[in-house]
Amino acid sequence: MEELGQLKRALIDSSAGAISGAISRTVTSPLDVIKIRFQVQLEPTTSWALLHRNMYGRSKYTGMLQAAKDILREEGLPGFWRGNVPALLMVMPYTSIQFTVLHKFKTYMSGSSKAEDHIHLSPYLSYISGAIAGCAATVGSYPFDLVRTILASQGEPKVYPNMRSAFVGLFDTRGLRGLYAGLSPTLVEIIPYAGLQFGTYDTFKRWSMAWNQIRYSGENGTSDNNLSSFQLFICGLAAGTCAKAVCHPLDVIKKRFQIEGLQRDIRYGARVEQGAYKNMYDALLRILQAEGWAGLYKGIVPSIVKAAPAGAVTFVAYEFSSEWLESIVTRS
Repeated sequence: MEELGQLKRALIDSSAGAISGAISRTVTSPLDVIKIRFQVQLEPTTSWALLHRNMYGRSKYTGMLQAAKDILREEGLPGFWRGNVPALLMVMPYTSIQFTVLHKFKTYMSGSSKAEDHIHLSPYLSYISGAIAGCAATVGSYPFDLVRTILASQGEPKVYPNMRSAFVGLFDTRGLRGLYAGLSPTLVEIIPYAGLQFGTYDTFKRWSMAWNQIRYSGENGTSDNNLSSFQLFICGLAAGTCAKAVCHPLDVIKKRFQIEGLQRDIRYGARVEQGAYKNMYDALLRILQAEGWAGLYKGIVPSIVKAAPAGAVTFVAYEFSSEWLESIVTRS
């Protein structure tokens, strides 16, 4: 009976994680496409930085609004959802694995499978559980992430018309190992990113519960453990923003590895040639030498603008999906 209960809990966690991930990814896809275009552009991405260029030519994208207008004019509205299918195929197993591993680890550490007991774990354990969950989810879904980046960054004319041709083309040119290009910086990034995201989310939830307890002490209307959807949204927003701001440079390095050898149209600027970077440290040095510190923070504005609502939508959707699925399972 206990094993059946654990199986149901794992099913709820994985299903709620997949639902929340799919909703979040679809809603924020336009910002993600703009962010990727900035990250893979070797030329400066801000107007003021153009004054200091000494290596590359004219920049294709120099600001969020300008990039959005260009993508809309050249690729139409579907351009903002370029690569969304592999993104969903990536994010659904990713969030499914992430939340399942997260709940399993928290259950093991707290000795209870109840979510309300997990909130009392120390912040350090929350960070560690988030990091472990993030690593497991990354390894399980990485090829879809790579194909998503390729399709979102290629522009027009398309190098690969669809996800299948991208997988076949990448496998032919890079081999199986090529489908995991950039995995090292991704894992280095995901440990602090997932740790910060889940750790700060739990911290903000604890603060909100404490604030509710003080605010509603003596009142019968609201329980101190009952956070409103708006409070969950704010907690998720703050968690996503904090995590993305700290880990963005590693995301830039990952994207450069992912698009190595992609023969984009020359109007999108200089290409990242195959084998341009020997390893993660070499990529860091080369980006610093050629593009300065600003190069490591290309796309930071759309990244944070995207990360905040993405984190908020993911956590709120997960909380509500989990409750909804739990009510269905309990009735059956």
